[in-house]
Amino acid sequence: MGNKEQFIEHIDQGYATKGDFIIVGAGMLDGETMTNAFVKIPLKTMNRHGLIAGATGTGKTKTLQVLAENLSDKGIPVLLMDLKGDLSGIAQPSPGHPKIDERHAKIGLPFEAKGFPVEILSLSEQNGVRLRATVSEFGPVLLSRILDLSVTQEGIVAVVFKYCDDNKLPLLDLKDFKKVLQYATGEGKDEFQKAYGRISTSSTGTILRKIIELEQQGADLFFGEKSFDVDDLVRIDENGRGYINIIRLTDIQDRPKLFSTFMLSLLAEIYSTFPEQGDSERPELVLFIDEAHLIFDNASKALLDQIESIVKLIRSKGIGLYFVTQNPTDVPDDVLAQLGLKIQHALRAFTAKDRKAIKLTAQNYPITEFYDTAEVLTSLGTGEALVSALDEKGRPTPLAATMMRAPMSRMDILTDNEIKEVLDNSKLIKKYNEEIDRESAYEILTEKIERAEKEAEKEKEEKRTTRSSSSRRSTRMNPVVKVLTSATFIRGVLGVLKKVIR
Repeated sequence: MGNKEQFIEHIDQGYATKGDFIIVGAGMLDGETMTNAFVKIPLKTMNRHGLIAGATGTGKTKTLQVLAENLSDKGIPVLLMDLKGDLSGIAQPSPGHPKIDERHAKIGLPFEAKGFPVEILSLSEQNGVRLRATVSEFGPVLLSRILDLSVTQEGIVAVVFKYCDDNKLPLLDLKDFKKVLQYATGEGKDEFQKAYGRISTSSTGTILRKIIELEQQGADLFFGEKSFDVDDLVRIDENGRGYINIIRLTDIQDRPKLFSTFMLSLLAEIYSTFPEQGDSERPELVLFIDEAHLIFDNASKALLDQIESIVKLIRSKGIGLYFVTQNPTDVPDDVLAQLGLKIQHALRAFTAKDRKAIKLTAQNYPITEFYDTAEVLTSLGTGEALVSALDEKGRPTPLAATMMRAPMSRMDILTDNEIKEVLDNSKLIKKYNEEIDRESAYEILTEKIERAEKEAEKEKEEKRTTRSSSSRRSTRMNPVVKVLTSATFIRGVLGVLKKVIR
């Protein structure tokens, strides 16, 4: 049997599945695409997380698009982070191209152009369904992780949350939280000290400065009502296709703190809300985090620990996480160790450091007799990738250099009119884009302070009145004393005494 036949048999056996699957392309050997040697990913393993990596311009975004489309077709909802603004085209069918037809002929897969049900979400002032969460929903632990607080400062945050719970003060946005912090070391100092112990003004000052830093990255838009219900991410359209939820993040690339705050909040909310799935046949929701290094680069050790913990636990809820980045080294080792699917597009070696990174990347893939992995990594063309997945029993599939299939939807952005059409048809816009500012901790404490100030002023006024009245009483002579001490009375008394003496 020739080398080609051996390779095709190797791929067919290694990627055989009994359950439902997604075809991502066909295996390649020595630069030639082996028609019908399909590289398949079982749906059963799509909640085992994954990585899509590669240099700029090698096809990472198109691979993400292919996975999202096929998951939607299988009735599985998807959440995408669109930092470059080029994923909204999923809502429109591909216009087609002779090169796409040629690619699919080589793969052995007919090409079908179609658009998908899309919901456009927004963290900022961009058009889209507004994503918000309240400070209370974040909780003291998560908020402390985001702010990168010390143990002492974490304790203060916990006390603030406890005080608000005890006194029924809703913590909705950051101005609520700041108001309670200021109250704890100001007008409410004695109240706090009596119930919870002394709170340091220097510690609250540090926490306030970190909150202001978060606000400057746009977090004041994120914290508030109406809170986004994560159940709205798992909607299915009337044709049984999962919605592809696209978060437009083109204006927050320079605000990584807001991005990581949102991501951690979202993952924590999904983990606490979704029921346990066990070993299910398909995921409930798949999240693709583009430009994943934005989460990890500026994250504190505490925040990284929190992310790693959620990544490890969330798959039992039927949630798949897929990190999209240029180099696998952008993702922490503890997270990489949790990943089942790896799609590695070409890496470029311009420096000794690059060559070393390529060598390390090659060592993370299964050994194969058909490739020199390090060499293949630098020779892959656009739209080609090394693929390693898990089979239905959780075992690594054979490493396959793969000619990736083309997206069925448009590989470009939507026009302003097309975006408007998507938003006009959105049911979630009506649900979440009304801004609510109900009475919360800020208003309640402000009213309490004003009431206390008025009472204090009234008490002072009463004291001033009492003192003034006492003063007037002390200067007015008693009438009896006045008579007894008058000159007329004294002369009369003396006259009587003289007569008595005589």
